[in-house]
Amino acid sequence: MPPVSPRLKLLSAALLAGACLTPAWAGPHAYVPNEGSGTLSVIDTETDQVVAEIPAGKKPRGTVVTPDARTAFVTDQPAGALNVVDLVAGKLVGSIPLGTSPEGAGISADGRWVAAAVEEGNEVMFIDTATRQKVFEVKVKGRNPEHAVFSPDGKTVIVSAEEGEAVDVIDFASRSELTQIPVGARPRGMGFSPDGKFAWVAAETASEVYKIDTASWKIVGQVKVGLRSNGIVVHPDGQRVFVSNGGDHNVMVIDTRTLAVQATIPVGQRPWNMALTPDGQKLYVACGRSGAVSVIDLTKNEKIKDIPVGKLPWGVAIR
Repeated sequence: MPPVSPRLKLLSAALLAGACLTPAWAGPHAYVPNEGSGTLSVIDTETDQVVAEIPAGKKPRGTVVTPDARTAFVTDQPAGALNVVDLVAGKLVGSIPLGTSPEGAGISADGRWVAAAVEEGNEVMFIDTATRQKVFEVKVKGRNPEHAVFSPDGKTVIVSAEEGEAVDVIDFASRSELTQIPVGARPRGMGFSPDGKFAWVAAETASEVYKIDTASWKIVGQVKVGLRSNGIVVHPDGQRVFVSNGGDHNVMVIDTRTLAVQATIPVGQRPWNMALTPDGQKLYVACGRSGAVSVIDLTKNEKIKDIPVGKLPWGVAIR
């Protein structure tokens, strides 16, 4: 019999521990969907160690976590579904049909709703996290929606139209599209300022980042960044926005007021989607071609570690 790998031993121990999983770890946890290996890698951000690997579907991508950090909702592209993962038990416990090729997902601040972008249908599905049922969907004008992100107050959802060179804005109360904002080619990652007054969008083919005023839904700033800009994260202090540049293998730090690039930080290959720790001290960057997550110390603006995860990590979710 071949020897059991250390990672498999770790997974087995975590699954046997059951309810000890999430509460027992030292720091907030980063959940990394690996589309090539069908798992969520769980990283303890206190120790920057992988503490579990949880099955998450055939090709997990967009991942959100409920505020109590007990449940993850993960889009599964080939299954056309939103998978439900029990993070305490460490197992896949359900699946919600979405449609062909679901991609990115967002969760409201209160954890009540998940918005999942479905590429082939050009629509966003809204799922009630309490009932785990799809409640309604909204058709968007833009083709091939990639990400769906809730505003901090939950009143709007912005959607990047990968083939539409635009961002669609959904009014949650009326369950309809409010407006559409033209941006550069292949918009992907998005984020809101903490006060919700501005939205930030990275356009991959244009290699640009756009600052949008959410009162007028007009572009008020534009920054040329690195090659194939992709992921976007806004710092809790509202003073910095981070963009991953997939073609340049780095992350840029942008001053939200002056739009000046403050720092350029080398990371792994093909950096994609990212997430911050709640204290805003560290940034976790999924690097697909490296099979790793790069960890950036934001007090120094430098990479401090590469954490090996599964195959083709797509993004990071932190609660």
